[in-house]
Amino acid sequence: QVQLVESGGGLVQAGGSLKLSCAASGNNFRFNAMGWYRQVPGKQRESVAIISRRDTINYADSVKGRFIISRDNPKNTVYLQMNGLKSEDTGVYYCNARFSFGVFWGQGTQVTVSS
Repeated sequence: QVQLVESGGGLVQAGGSLKLSCAASGNNFRFNAMGWYRQVPGKQRESVAIISRRDTINYADSVKGRFIISRDNPKNTVYLQMNGLKSEDTGVYYCNARFSFGVFWGQGTQVTVSS
């Protein structure tokens, strides 16, 4: 079974930065893609940034130019550097990992941006 351990969430003022990390453990397989989704109350979970094992990256339009996703393949770890944070970035951020044998989610980490 794959476990995703997230870290790096917290409270930050608008304009500030946070860096999220997500490490996948429990297997020796390499992921096909990893990324971050976020969810706010009353809304569907949305994709924020996804990176494939071959470095194909997709960002939500709302975070382009502010967020940077990166990965460390040998460590099965993905990072999300969030700069220029806005109040609308507030939400629970979930790590997602896709392997050839399944899709897995982290427990979520809260990001709160105060204006």
